[in-house]
Amino acid sequence: MSAIETIPLALGRKVYFASDFHLGTPTPEQSRTRERAIVAWLDAIRPDAEIIFLVGDVFDFWFEYKRSIPKGFIRLQGKLAELTDSGTRIVLFTGNHDMWMDDYFTQEMGIPVYRDPRAYLLGNKRFYIGHGDGLGPGDYTYKKLKQVFESKLAMRLFRYLHPDLGIGMAHAWSRRSRISNQEKGEEHFLGEDREWLMQYCREVEARDHHDFYIFGHRHLPLDLAVSPTSRYMNLGEWVSAKTYAVFDGTELTLKKWESSIIDKE
Repeated sequence: MSAIETIPLALGRKVYFASDFHLGTPTPEQSRTRERAIVAWLDAIRPDAEIIFLVGDVFDFWFEYKRSIPKGFIRLQGKLAELTDSGTRIVLFTGNHDMWMDDYFTQEMGIPVYRDPRAYLLGNKRFYIGHGDGLGPGDYTYKKLKQVFESKLAMRLFRYLHPDLGIGMAHAWSRRSRISNQEKGEEHFLGEDREWLMQYCREVEARDHHDFYIFGHRHLPLDLAVSPTSRYMNLGEWVSAKTYAVFDGTELTLKKWESSIIDKE
């Protein structure tokens, strides 16, 4: 049975979940507009948010050098710091695009950063939360690559590259990623028996019951029954869909953020 962290919910308080902002792609202008929308969403949920889970791929690339971080994203960082300073709890999971997070968000904003799925008791409901990459059957090549890239050695070697070179290489790679080319219609529902995260949820549920499974990575908003008493929800993404989930202590609901924020710069 997985260890579980308990977070009580007072009457009227809620839990929010979002993932796959992919800030930094496909262009700086589009990313900045999306960042403003995310900040507006954070402002909107702030009054009743007990805790906010950001479930991976917040950035399309992130790397922490010893004395520098990627340029930009200051609006989001400022808002996160403002929220945590005022007492709102935020939890951040790494994804496959920002797996090279270290301790910057923890040291500067008090935000814990996790790499693997974790179990929570939110109110009286059991949640299992993670980004979702590398889980479930198949995709063995990626799983091996993930082990390599998550290693301390890989991070140490990348630090030898000057930030201009290392981050420039990463941005070139990002332009070829599936989220940057989402207009090609590559994402589609495979059916419950072929969705690997659904299969993973069923495997975990067979060993240890959870009321809700929350993942990102798939870039599709999904709400599926794992069992008669358990559901799997995929949070979608913010490059086009801008979907998120909210738990009010009883019900978990998938929603879409409708923002009127326009980049006027």
